Amino acid sequence: MTGKAALAVALLMCLSQAIDNCNGFMTPREKRQADEGDEQSVDELCKNRPADEYFRLSTEGDCRDVVRCDQAGENGITRLAGVRCPQGLAFDIDRQTCDWKTRVKNCDKLDKPRKALPNLKTDEPVCPKDQLQCGNGECINKDLFCNDRPDCKDESDENACSVETDPNRAPDCDPNQCVLPDCFCSADGTRIPGGLEPSQVPQLITITFNGAVNVDNMDLYEEIFNNSLPNRMNPNGCSIKGTFFVSHKYSNYAFIQELHRKGHEIAVFSLTHKDDPKYWTGGSYDDWLAEMAGARLITERFANISDGSIVGIRAPYLRVGGNKQFQMMEHQFFVYDASITASLGRVPIWPYTLFFRMPHKCNGNAQNCPSRSHPVWEMVMNELDRRDDPTFDESLPGCHMVDSCSNIQTGEQFGRLLRHNFNRHFSTNRAPLGLHFHASWLKSKREFKDELIKFIEEMLKRNDVYFVNMLQVIQWMQTPTELDNMRDFTEWKDENSKCDVKGQPFCSLSNPCPLTTRELPGETIRLFTCMECPNYYPWILDPTGDGFSTRRKRNIHLNFKNKNHYV
Repeated sequence: MTGKAALAVALLMCLSQAIDNCNGFMTPREKRQADEGDEQSVDELCKNRPADEYFRLSTEGDCRDVVRCDQAGENGITRLAGVRCPQGLAFDIDRQTCDWKTRVKNCDKLDKPRKALPNLKTDEPVCPKDQLQCGNGECINKDLFCNDRPDCKDESDENACSVETDPNRAPDCDPNQCVLPDCFCSADGTRIPGGLEPSQVPQLITITFNGAVNVDNMDLYEEIFNNSLPNRMNPNGCSIKGTFFVSHKYSNYAFIQELHRKGHEIAVFSLTHKDDPKYWTGGSYDDWLAEMAGARLITERFANISDGSIVGIRAPYLRVGGNKQFQMMEHQFFVYDASITASLGRVPIWPYTLFFRMPHKCNGNAQNCPSRSHPVWEMVMNELDRRDDPTFDESLPGCHMVDSCSNIQTGEQFGRLLRHNFNRHFSTNRAPLGLHFHASWLKSKREFKDELIKFIEEMLKRNDVYFVNMLQVIQWMQTPTELDNMRDFTEWKDENSKCDVKGQPFCSLSNPCPLTTRELPGETIRLFTCMECPNYYPWILDPTGDGFSTRRKRNIHLNFKNKNHYV
């Protein structure tokens, strides 16, 4: 078993949603502590502690054992539920997960550092109007809370800033104020735009890919989206479309230019794709600006995309950057984000705007969802039901990327997953079905690719299914149109939509520019483009490749104009 596979098994065993199943890992000593321990000490241990926080009872031993507070005991008595990481792993208190023992540096810690919390709810008013109380009792203005600058002496004003606790959070959905085409929300996220009946809603399916576009995967994309075949056409006569969230390094911009020419949507997946999840979760405004606006600048320049259509982003590792990310998106005229996941539920969730509070929980470990109001669409990733037989199998956690459905090992299983999840969406509220991939997974077994193509062809024999890109989903939601009128839906058939593009690529032979940059010492990287070669390899401090600015970071935001509004 590979290292990644072993770690995945460990995480699944110890940190699944059905965490009580891990009680089998408890030693007899831990069970006695949980079942027979002094009630007062358990209450003290669990006071003001989140139910999903794991902590140690002792720093002795091999760093594998942790417990959490469980209030599901008999008669409402709080008990300690124990978890043990598998052999060779240790529990990382800061990251709240099992990891290789050599990578865990906090075995000497019993629990996460406890931060002071503000007193946001009191029986009687304790502060003047428009002020709230810090944890130490002082009062400060409400608008100073959660502004990324500590204003309370105990810094408690920056410690309760989640979607649920931020005092300045976006309001709950108000359908009277939130109206299309600029705003869409619903209390639980399941409402159909325009109040249409499900039977009159076209089932939209989005196929998206993350990562570099190059010789390793371009043949796959051409085969899946082959518009020279009659069985790759939507019911309105337009070719099926996909969305490509492109990362910079190793991308072939001549290929990206060709995908854009054929009407596929190009979006950004970051410039550096740093492999540190904390970099994305805790990134500053400038970090997100340089990564996403910089990636767009590079793509527009070297893929010769000048129509202002690159307006979507997806965060690497789906690590959302909170309000800073979405403030940057607003200022840079990005229309949508496609990084937030929604837990598997009976009825899937429609995309929504973030003018109002998001209609579902912030899903995932250590996520940093936006709490404030932002004029940005969220193309939510509904988790897929990965059960082999949904009528018989027990409940399993959902998966957001198709390739994260680790139990799918054969083409037959993949086909069942596709059809079952299609039926889940089609038979309820027909929210868009998102099929999100890394190309390497589809190429790992030919039967996976063959099964996807078979599914596409099967769906296109119907007259109520459309394979579209993310922007086309937004266009339909802004102008909800009944199924009977979809063949003449102008937003998908006008000149800008590239209904069905034929012909040859812009250039048959791209420039294979061998380039270096001081930011990546010792590396020579080829940049393939139909455009002129830059002086240096474009990177975070020099996205144009012209050479370093005299300032530490370029004012990337000065290079962008509001070229094309979709909201």
